[in-house]
Amino acid sequence: MHRPMFAPACWGARRGAIVLSALGLCTGLAGCAGTGERLASMVTPYKVDVVQGNFISREQVQALQPGMGRQQVREILGTPLMVSLFHGDRWEYVFTLKRPDVPAQTRKLTVFFKDNMLDRVEGDEMPSEAEFVASLSSRRAQAKVPPLEATEAQLERFPKAKPASAAPAAPTPAPAASYPPLESRR
Repeated sequence: MHRPMFAPACWGARRGAIVLSALGLCTGLAGCAGTGERLASMVTPYKVDVVQGNFISREQVQALQPGMGRQQVREILGTPLMVSLFHGDRWEYVFTLKRPDVPAQTRKLTVFFKDNMLDRVEGDEMPSEAEFVASLSSRRAQAKVPPLEATEAQLERFPKAKPASAAPAAPTPAPAASYPPLESRR
């Protein structure tokens, strides 16, 4: 019998073991199809909230006044998300919030300048800070808080604490009248 030089002598036994292992694995998975589907439906991936851009509140927009300088606008609204090289007289503020199982929120605000002074503001209706915070917490289902009271029968399962003995405590020593010097004197 002629064997190829690259095949080890035990290749036939290994190949048989690999085939049997694969066949056993497929058979086991086929038998557990219902269990696997239930397990897969119980395990869900963590979906992260994606926040991009600058949140601008109604209060911030109301604080803007025509004639403000660029630095004053930046102090109120923050650094703009987009500043165009071709349109140096406008700043774009875009805010996007994507959360699982909730429609994405997108808001845009454009600030226009004329001679480096605020000219006008255009954009979507911005929510107040309180409205925005309320919209964030409304998505989460309020879990039922269990009662934090125990009945007498439940408390009997635990050993009773022994009262602290009224043994006199050792008196604390009085502070020294004088302390040694911190540095040696020469």
